Amino acid sequence: MQATSMNIDLKDFSKVLVQQFKGRSSRQPNRQIPMESFDQGKFLEGSSSAKFSWYGHSAILLRMSGMTIFIDPMMGPDASPIAPFQTKRFSDGTLDIIDDLPEIDLLIMTHDHYDHLDLESIRKLKAKTKRYAVALGVKRHLVKWGVDADLIDEFDWWQDRMIGPIQVTFTPTRHFSGRGLTDRAQTLWGGWVFQSSEESIWFSGDGGFGDHFEEIGRRFGGFDFAFMECGQYNEHWRQLHLFPDESVIASQKGLAKKIMPVHWAGFTLAPHHWKEPVEHFVQKARELKVDFIIPQIGQVRSILDTDWEEWWLEY
Repeated sequence: MQATSMNIDLKDFSKVLVQQFKGRSSRQPNRQIPMESFDQGKFLEGSSSAKFSWYGHSAILLRMSGMTIFIDPMMGPDASPIAPFQTKRFSDGTLDIIDDLPEIDLLIMTHDHYDHLDLESIRKLKAKTKRYAVALGVKRHLVKWGVDADLIDEFDWWQDRMIGPIQVTFTPTRHFSGRGLTDRAQTLWGGWVFQSSEESIWFSGDGGFGDHFEEIGRRFGGFDFAFMECGQYNEHWRQLHLFPDESVIASQKGLAKKIMPVHWAGFTLAPHHWKEPVEHFVQKARELKVDFIIPQIGQVRSILDTDWEEWWLEY
């Protein structure tokens, strides 16, 4: 995989800080984005295809082959809990939704950044989670927070394991990790593939564009559905996050039949307007004739669904 640099030129550093913090409120929704209450009956009822609920940013509750899988369940209200100022979520009451969720057969973690791994969410999910699959090194965070170490499986890139009827594989991305000044790159980062006898689903994970997308497509032979990272990008850290056009192109490299943009509609973590990722994603997907869906936050949807509305225009 291509080398990834996290360095920002010193002459650009002050410019980046100004971009990040100036006018943040103007880049957010004009009011809170409502979240549909969880429909457990619809989510658990038998179906021949996978279903999911998206909770903004990268939090996906997935129902596949009779298993309930929670991917990057950051349901907290603040993506900067140790910073001097908050990065508030666009939706209220997301932590409370955890109380209504069914038992979680498998909790998935892509990496340990605060906008993906949240202490309060894990505390609420512990009592209803059977098993965890996490990036290499992330186990130590969960154990520190009281999760039974025997319930946690750590994965290196390309490592796979059968968990129930699903083969779970950890895939590489161009990103980084760490929750403080002293633990950078002490844990791994990546995406996940879920394969059953009926279907194959890919969660791309955070990371910039590179030749690994083509390798993922080649190794797995394509996917029925893919959740593609799309948001929180900047030219100064282009290697670390996908731009919207790259998100669509990456899905083609990975041979995904149908896609959905994630890593947006949750927080303002970059200098672009909150709607920019989805608007550019839709434009590129239509240009390239790629099949996609963009459900409202909290809806229970099937990966086969075709109907959706441009709901973000209201905010």
